[in-house]
Amino acid sequence: MEVSLRLKTVSSMVDNCECAADIGTDHGYVPIYLVESKVCKRAIASDINKGPVEKARFNIKLHGLENKIDVRLGSGLAPIKPGEAQHVIIAGMGGNLIRDIIIDGMEVFKKSDALILQPMRNSEVLREYIYKSGFKIIDEELCIDENRFYEIIKIRYDNEKQEIDSIFYEVGKALIDKKHKLLLKFVRSKIESYNKIVLNIKDNTELARRRKEDLCNKIKKLQELIECI
Repeated sequence: MEVSLRLKTVSSMVDNCECAADIGTDHGYVPIYLVESKVCKRAIASDINKGPVEKARFNIKLHGLENKIDVRLGSGLAPIKPGEAQHVIIAGMGGNLIRDIIIDGMEVFKKSDALILQPMRNSEVLREYIYKSGFKIIDEELCIDENRFYEIIKIRYDNEKQEIDSIFYEVGKALIDKKHKLLLKFVRSKIESYNKIVLNIKDNTELARRRKEDLCNKIKKLQELIECI
């Protein structure tokens, strides 16, 4: 099955395993791709809404994989039993929502080998939670799909909270360590985005001033990071 570069990059972070679970599966593309690519022997495609579940079920039947991919309706990790899936994928949601799903489904995550997360926004919120909640970032990836950056974060639970510079909430340390080919372009795009937000803050309230100061501090740290790349 052909999938977008975003979903292909997400799938590339999954190790060979017995079962992978895709939370918020939408059309079921990731489970189909993983099973057809023989990355996992079977998969679970789960979504909170009936529409995506029916679309996933249709696509899975189209590919003749009804016996290898189980389609389930439910919120977050509720449809998944602890230990049932070695790899859990949550892609295409906001960082805040992914964080909340992890909190609510902690027992499932603790029993899995790895989580592959792809936040659409607020990745810094998600990374801060990861570092402060006993998870370890195993690896990170970046890709550009249809002129947009996507960050993919692979983590596992090891019950060790980490104190780390807040710049690594903004830009994954794993990306810096391996000198990712898209890193410089990615950091520059973040600086440009934050500069635009600063320029659009017109209010002179205390809240607006604090927001502006926080963004300016982030911009300064990102500029310092560029000098080290």
